[in-house]
Amino acid sequence: MTTINVVRSVMKANDAVAAANRERLEQAGVLSINIMSSPGSGKTMLLEKIIPILAPSHCCGVLVGDLQTTRDAERLHPFASETVQINTGTGCHLTAPQVAEGLDHLDIARLSFLFIENVGNTVCPAEFDLGERLRIVLLSIPEGDDKVGKYPTLFQKADAILLTKIDLLPVLEFDRGRMRSDLARINTRAPLFEISSKSGEGMDAWLAWLRQQRMLMSVPGVPPAPGRRVP
Repeated sequence: MTTINVVRSVMKANDAVAAANRERLEQAGVLSINIMSSPGSGKTMLLEKIIPILAPSHCCGVLVGDLQTTRDAERLHPFASETVQINTGTGCHLTAPQVAEGLDHLDIARLSFLFIENVGNTVCPAEFDLGERLRIVLLSIPEGDDKVGKYPTLFQKADAILLTKIDLLPVLEFDRGRMRSDLARINTRAPLFEISSKSGEGMDAWLAWLRQQRMLMSVPGVPPAPGRRVP
């Protein structure tokens, strides 16, 4: 009988580095957040809005993942205490080794929050642990209400889900009931926040949850988010 060997070395190597990243960030007291979504869902604009609100009491760092250019990092540089761009070339997602290299360029000892803006993609990023404490997934109104059902892996592993650009609900067709029904089948523990970075609607509840997660870091034995176990 022919033996079929399954090679898992790539994922094992990534997970080992992710574990080291997680320990490094946790020891420094940094709440690390992996932000994932499709391109154009509003990741950068969201950070442009929330970092200045957090900044008076919390230093925020950002690792920005893109295939090419430094455009998003340039947008965030005026707001974040520290910003690092990671260009993946042809890679459709960030990896733990890339994040480890990015951390080497940050003074994490002074940070309270580290936002990792992953490459815009609804498939690959969900499979790679970066060493983050929380995974936040964005879904925008223009993308349509069927994306949770089409890309379940991304949403299954989320610790919170943000429905963005809700200011466009009056002009675009979006069935929130359908979206919520799909979420109920794959992820019942992640809170859903409906927000608009443009108008500010829903931002207070989302920021309150984020601050709560930061406070919970100092409580021994509390998991990163309700029901989630660190990989």
